[in-house]
Amino acid sequence: MLTIKRVPTVLSNYQEDAAGCGRNCLGDCCLPVSKLPLYAFKVESLPAVVSPSQGDLPSDFLLNTLLFGQWEDRMSRGLFRYDVTACETKVIPGEHGFIAQLNEGRHLKKRPTEFRVDRVLQPFDSAKFNFTKVGQEEVLFRFEAGEDDASCFFEIASVDKGVPPNVVAINVSPIEYGHVLLIPHVLECLPQRIDPESLLLALHMAVEAGSPYFRLGYNSLGAFATINHLHFQAYYLAMPFPVEKAPTKKIHIVQGLAKSLGVKISKLLNYPVRGLVYEGGNCLKHLADVVAQSCICLQENSIPFNVLISDCGGRIFLFPQCYAEKQALGEVSQELLETQVNPAVWEISGHMVLKRRKDYDEASEEYAWRFLAEVSLSEERFEEVKSYILEAIGTVEAEKDEMDSKVDEEESFHSTATVSTFPESCLVLL
Repeated sequence: MLTIKRVPTVLSNYQEDAAGCGRNCLGDCCLPVSKLPLYAFKVESLPAVVSPSQGDLPSDFLLNTLLFGQWEDRMSRGLFRYDVTACETKVIPGEHGFIAQLNEGRHLKKRPTEFRVDRVLQPFDSAKFNFTKVGQEEVLFRFEAGEDDASCFFEIASVDKGVPPNVVAINVSPIEYGHVLLIPHVLECLPQRIDPESLLLALHMAVEAGSPYFRLGYNSLGAFATINHLHFQAYYLAMPFPVEKAPTKKIHIVQGLAKSLGVKISKLLNYPVRGLVYEGGNCLKHLADVVAQSCICLQENSIPFNVLISDCGGRIFLFPQCYAEKQALGEVSQELLETQVNPAVWEISGHMVLKRRKDYDEASEEYAWRFLAEVSLSEERFEEVKSYILEAIGTVEAEKDEMDSKVDEEESFHSTATVSTFPESCLVLL
């Protein structure tokens, strides 16, 4: 059994509570009789790049009015462990524009715990902290599929006992402004395991938010998920992530699920962490199905991974990784270990959350690249894992000779240019 000594991140003010409830929590004792704000999203199967009609709601209601408004309310009530808006942030000079943040509030001095890294799927353990123990004051709103042809908001709504609620709660140790947790079917106590339904829910949230600066992320066990209770993370950062600007190369598919559903799969180029990029799809559900089946393949083969949902749900990045395994085997340098940086989805995407002033002041592109390269699978192992994924989704890649004979202008464009939905005025120029 491979384990690493690590310091758990505090996601809730009740994470240390071992006692019973005695308050409004998200468990069976309290949630079914509660009334919470409800955002009901339109469920029509839309292409991933199209925002749904929101009826009488402004197009920016979910993000700017509801999420940010509720998040700032919790900040004014002192529910966060520190003021993340006071954290220093800079773009590291260089070609790729890695982002560094000094977040000393996440440098915790707590008793280390043993964490198993050789099993991506582990059973839910009710004796350990899970999100049913979160206090309802940390919850911003419920996020549920609606019944109308437009998105709706209800300031107070009873929890339907027959429908396990999805909740959006604050992360009390935020990485950035608006940092929240999306917890699907909280009362079902699902372990940290992606399935098509949960991934589709996360995509709907990205679409409803309607901003390329609001991303959702997922960390599997073994890839620095800290709580074995199904959840996604999300926050707002008004600049492009380096991985979003990285060039890609289309994988030519001759038949299979991805081709029939209109999903394009590419691989990252010129980036320190090898990964796959999914986009398109005949509808949002088709994109979610293909990506979810790819994740299920990794889960069942105990390959740790991270997922970034970008471009308002239009692009999804999938990163198989091996850093925790290397760490457990003693293959990571002491210099990198001393930073206590856990390379989860945000770090892999190029947003480096640093915990020590020294590391922040000395941050360089060479350091960021070298650190992230330790996270990546080798080229040989990545190609092997890629073949597992394509086989799992019933997809056949074109033979090399066939690919070489194709003249594909789309691939030429994607392999040499940056594709971005970000306003030009917000790009970081160095």
